[in-house]
Amino acid sequence: MARYTGPKVRISRRFNEPILGDNKALQKKNYAPGMHGRGKKRKQSEYATQLYEKQKAKYIYGLLERQFAKLFSEASRKKGVTGETLLQLLEARLDNTVYRLGIAPTRRAARQLVLHKHISVNGDVVNISSYTLKPGDLIGVRERSKSLEVITNSLAMQGARKYNWLEWDNNEMVGKLVNVPLRADIPENINEQLIVELYSK
Repeated sequence: MARYTGPKVRISRRFNEPILGDNKALQKKNYAPGMHGRGKKRKQSEYATQLYEKQKAKYIYGLLERQFAKLFSEASRKKGVTGETLLQLLEARLDNTVYRLGIAPTRRAARQLVLHKHISVNGDVVNISSYTLKPGDLIGVRERSKSLEVITNSLAMQGARKYNWLEWDNNEMVGKLVNVPLRADIPENINEQLIVELYSK
């Protein structure tokens, strides 16, 4: 499956946020990448602002255009506020939940753990990173993978992250999706309404 493999720091500097987990470059250089990065910023058009927000969401969650558009289409068919539903679907992805639980240090690492069959859902191995979890699902580390260095280091360094919609049992290395997160609980700095406006054109 295709994915972004370019420089992570460039993306972080473009959005002036640690999008892919590296904030060192932001501390050193607080301007955009490229030879014109320090020049005066032109006023962005409405379309550019909306596109900027969509691109940021794509990079944060590690999706390509077709995947993101498909997820938006699914969100628009569901009841409720489309923007909030979109973020809830993004948060319910297996790779994102593995990252949120602290099993992996980044979403990229979480995706790799899923693809290499180190993660189970309700006792069954699932190697599809886009798998959509439902409330009540149990996300665990396979028995043979519990001593894997990347997992033990991640849990030791940052511990299980605390989110209202997730539970984590460190002894069993099993997490649970308790409920669908509310928009106020999702920490990502995304203006989802701009994304809805972009796709509504």
